[in-house]
Amino acid sequence: MDKPAGLTSHDVVARTRRIAGTRKVGHAGTLDPMATGLLVLGVNTSTRLLTYVVGLDKEYLATIRLGVATTTDDAEGEVISVARAGAVSSLEAADIRSQVARLTGDIEQTPSSVSAIKVDGKRAYALVRDGVEVQLKSRPVTVSEFEILDQRSASTEEGADAIDLDVRVVCSSGTYIRALARDLGASVGVGGHLTALRRTRIGPFSVSEASELDTVVVAEALEAPAATASRLFRTLELSEVQSIDLGHGKKLALGDDVPDAAGPVAAIAPDGRLVGLVSVSAGRAKTLVNFPPDPESGIEPASSGASE
Repeated sequence: MDKPAGLTSHDVVARTRRIAGTRKVGHAGTLDPMATGLLVLGVNTSTRLLTYVVGLDKEYLATIRLGVATTTDDAEGEVISVARAGAVSSLEAADIRSQVARLTGDIEQTPSSVSAIKVDGKRAYALVRDGVEVQLKSRPVTVSEFEILDQRSASTEEGADAIDLDVRVVCSSGTYIRALARDLGASVGVGGHLTALRRTRIGPFSVSEASELDTVVVAEALEAPAATASRLFRTLELSEVQSIDLGHGKKLALGDDVPDAAGPVAAIAPDGRLVGLVSVSAGRAKTLVNFPPDPESGIEPASSGASE
């Protein structure tokens, strides 16, 4: 789904449940209400695949405003500092690029205090809302690409100088783009926050494939589980007998010519149905996750060759 601004990820899931007529809908990777872009959803048994999507790398397009810092590190928070007169205008593009480079690669990042990270069983943003001061620990993340697409002069509503940067970021799961904006602003000495964020990719999934929430036809928008699994994992073509045996939880003897794989391999039935995800060792396949048919669902992916 291409999430619109103003909705939480849970809002999108709730609407999709109503449209699809099933409670079994989940998502991989939360987007803030301010953010737009790709939200990967799973329906019915396919929710079991979401675990493997959450940890994939992600791509974002964002706008960072230098010169103003906020409580939430984005435009929805209250302003806590504005750069002193002349500080923003004296910034050199080379200085900004140098600090962007310092925030690229394997870095330690402290998430925003209004993130969804749990502290003593409660979400950090809920604690902040209740007036509790939250100090989150830094964590290692990887920012593989941090590219400035455009830089332009701007000003706040009060007339203070600012710089807006349009950026593209490719990063590991768990990276906060708001925190990158905050840290970039701090590193150049003027403060910074995020004013726009759009997720354009999660692993092999692109926002160009996504549906609009207001017009989506779920049966047409769904991708068959086997097709999704084949984008994520190596595949193993099964015989009809092997499909039945694996569906019953039996280990399969594949032969020594099948290479080992500790991670998931997508086991595909002759009719194109995803039977399960398996590990392969010493010529034998063992089930990691089964994908039984969804007999209670009248929704079937248009691209599916399955008969359920």
